[in-house]
Amino acid sequence: MKTIKNRILLVGALLTIVLVSGFTKSTSTAITKEEKKEVTETVKNQTINMFVTHGHCSTPFGGIVDDLKVEIPVRMDAGNPLENMRISFEVDPNSFKACRGDVADLTERVKTKGVFISDNNDKITFKTTNVYVMGLDWYQINGKMSIKGVEKEVKFFATGIRNPKDVMANSLVLQGQVNLFDWGIDYDKLVNGVSLDVPTKWLYLNMQIDLC
Repeated sequence: MKTIKNRILLVGALLTIVLVSGFTKSTSTAITKEEKKEVTETVKNQTINMFVTHGHCSTPFGGIVDDLKVEIPVRMDAGNPLENMRISFEVDPNSFKACRGDVADLTERVKTKGVFISDNNDKITFKTTNVYVMGLDWYQINGKMSIKGVEKEVKFFATGIRNPKDVMANSLVLQGQVNLFDWGIDYDKLVNGVSLDVPTKWLYLNMQIDLC
């Protein structure tokens, strides 16, 4: 009788181990699949604000953004939901238009051949390579930016905007500056025919992206 009881207990223990193992395996697999899911936002009718400056004067203008994508991996933990986001977009320099002042003249200046518009009409492109969390809803976004077909490493910053009770930001403000000399662009010489001692070399960018 004792031997039979021992056998029953042994069989019961083995069944329990098998069931627990199967449950753990299926749970682990489910989590792995969830972690791989991504939310991709393709934003339409998007514009970007830019201006070139050397300090005391600037030329503000805007452009039309094409193929703007924001990829946000779904997280299963309580970590920052935008920590591993990826952003990519294109801007057609032929769409540039000045925002104030003598609009026609300033638009013609920023669309001078050789500044942003190449012989091949290459678009300005950006694609994320790394994202670093700088603080609450504040990120450093490193990536590769191409102007006139020439690709350079750049660094932007982004701020997430959300309601106090929301976990996910409902919009993102991307901003930063790049040195036009990195692309060999002498704005003053190309636009005005003369290089300046204090060159107009900074291109500032600002774009608000709606995530919902």
